[in-house]
Amino acid sequence: MRLSYEGIKKRDEWEQEGYHLPQFNIENMLAETAEGPEWIHFGGGNIFRAFPAAVSQKLLEEGILKTGIIVAEGFDYEIVEKAYRQYDNLSILATLCPDGRIEKTVIASVAESLCMNSKTKDWIRLIQIFKSPTLKIASFTITEKGYSLVNQSREFTQDILADFKHGPDSPISYMGKLTALCYERYKAGGLPLTLVSMDNCSHNGTKLKEAVICITEKWIEGGKAEPQFLAFMTDKITYPWSMIDKITPRPASEVEEHLKATGLEDLQTYITSKNTYCAPFVNAEEPQYLVIEDKFAGERLALDKGGIIFTSRETVDKVERMKVCTCLNPLHTALAIFGCLLGYHKISDQMKDEDLKTLVYQLGYKEGLPVVENPGIIKPEKFLEEVLEKRLPNPFIPDSPQRIATDTSLKLSIRFGETIKAYLKKDGQVSLRLIPLVLAGWCRYLTELDDKGETYTLSPDPILASLTPVFRNIKFGEAEDIHTQISGVLSREDIFGVDLYEAGLGRQVEEYFGKMMKGPGAVRNTLKDILG
Repeated sequence: MRLSYEGIKKRDEWEQEGYHLPQFNIENMLAETAEGPEWIHFGGGNIFRAFPAAVSQKLLEEGILKTGIIVAEGFDYEIVEKAYRQYDNLSILATLCPDGRIEKTVIASVAESLCMNSKTKDWIRLIQIFKSPTLKIASFTITEKGYSLVNQSREFTQDILADFKHGPDSPISYMGKLTALCYERYKAGGLPLTLVSMDNCSHNGTKLKEAVICITEKWIEGGKAEPQFLAFMTDKITYPWSMIDKITPRPASEVEEHLKATGLEDLQTYITSKNTYCAPFVNAEEPQYLVIEDKFAGERLALDKGGIIFTSRETVDKVERMKVCTCLNPLHTALAIFGCLLGYHKISDQMKDEDLKTLVYQLGYKEGLPVVENPGIIKPEKFLEEVLEKRLPNPFIPDSPQRIATDTSLKLSIRFGETIKAYLKKDGQVSLRLIPLVLAGWCRYLTELDDKGETYTLSPDPILASLTPVFRNIKFGEAEDIHTQISGVLSREDIFGVDLYEAGLGRQVEEYFGKMMKGPGAVRNTLKDILG
């Protein structure tokens, strides 16, 4: 069995092995999409194929859509060749059920895969797509970093400065290329378009809007675009907020072996030169949520027929805060930090550790739920219960604390800082144990020594270079000068969302960090002590 258009024509072979094959005419879909594209997605990673592409497939199978989805990759072009084109843009969605079943679906809704390389014919095709009057939505899963125009020093990057200077004819940066494509649509008649960030970051639509508007204004100031282009970008294009939730770990070797055992040939996991893990399959959990602000320019695709929820901006914000600030992401980050320190390599194994299980249960129920605002469309108590009872303990989700620990410095202000602010607003003061414990654990993590005192490699993080020198020189047992050594970090609002000393938590974090620096085994002992 080969994953290709020709290969899946042997339907009996695939169905005998338990695969669900596409229930629509692929040739018709390809022709319809080429003629009148409606949906393009930027970011060809795992979450795209496991969620938006699967929604597109469901709508195709039910006859609600006739066109497929086009994917464009702007960060790692190797993904397009290695995980898409050599498999005719087909992929396998391996849904990992809590009972051990693997539901296998061949996803065939991706009509084209393109590189955002302005020096290739793919760029010409992207311009053609953006000029098309049928195009309704461009969505994104490019990570929060993809929308940033600045470096660690909060200065515009060299690529962005070059884009400011040269205008829309030769863009270099991701956001510069996107703005240039919007400029082509403006010149083609200024038809409306909806840009939907589906990335896992707060107020994602605003981040996207601010990036492209900044570039637009610079181009107008420099005479590279007409003043009317700004009116198009603000009046004819909308930038809804959204909240997405579905765990899609790196391709797992166990899943790859399972698929090969069904007779699948030419299956391989690749690590690109940019250290991206990609494969022609995606392993993902079953639960999924996508809530989008109902603010669409022009005609709206019927994505709600595929399980996506349309609602108000206020409700999206509440759902996002429920998930990101209290009921899922903080628990994930806590497990990631202590998982690295205690030598774990699988999130589900951590949920068998009574100390770590107690930590996330108390973090969710005792310090998270009391400041959650019920969004109405999803009950926080039910959501948290599903996370703790089904999602995190699922032994068939091969997710690791090392992956979750990536970019932690960018996540702390939202995942914990917002809850601290909520308590300050509610009570005027903060009386917490678990959030300070996690933040102290992160400081302990930055020493690059696990609980045995052995060195390990920190997960990628954009500001590690400014943090590791602070903690690298702190030795076991040297806790008498903790304040002098780490107060400069704990006071950083850009990391924690608040100055931890002004919030009344700085000294507490110092105390917990000092306990964890007493020697080998001190992390475990501190957990037991604080958790009671």
